[in-house]
Parts: sequence; C-alpha cells; structure tokens
Amino acid sequence: MPPDEVYKLAALGCNNKEIATWFGIDPETVKYNFHTYIEKGREDLKIRLRRAQLKAALDGNVVMLIFLGKQYLGQSDNPANTDMDKVLPWTD
Repeated sequence: MPPDEVYKLAALGCNNKEIATWFGIDPETVKYNFHTYIEKGREDLKIRLRRAQLKAALDGNVVMLIFLGKQYLGQSDNPANTDMDKVLPWTD
C-alpha cells in the first residue's frame, strides 16, 4: 500500500474505513500506520476548499460572501446591540 495513494484518498475526503476498504485492509492498520499521510491529505483538502470559497466570494458569489463574512468577520443576520453600538453623547 503506497503512502502517496493513502494521502491522495485522504485529500479527496475519504475516511479511514473507505481508505481501508479500497486497499482491502483493516481500518486500524490505516489509522496507525498512515496517520501522518492521512492528516496531511485532510489538511490539504481544507486548504483547497478555503481557496475555492475565497475565489467564489471574490468572484461575486453573494452567498459565499455572506458565509465568509459570518465566519471570519463576526458578521450576523441579527447583530446584537451593545454599548459599543450606542451614539456618543455631545459635550461642550
């Protein structure tokens, strides 16, 4: 079982059971012997997804702009009123 193939399957989002089934081995074998390849593949998948999301948002996908605004900028459909939102008083 080549480690680069395990990485590729993990980078596609396959779970340990799916990878094990592909190679015809026990999932525990995959978990213990290929942990670093699986972790790297899954992290690379997350990075590719983030790039795709950002590209979609920057290309004008309104839904993705809203989603990323909520995730990264703390924006909300129902903003909470706090003391930080109040108008400052005028004083002379």
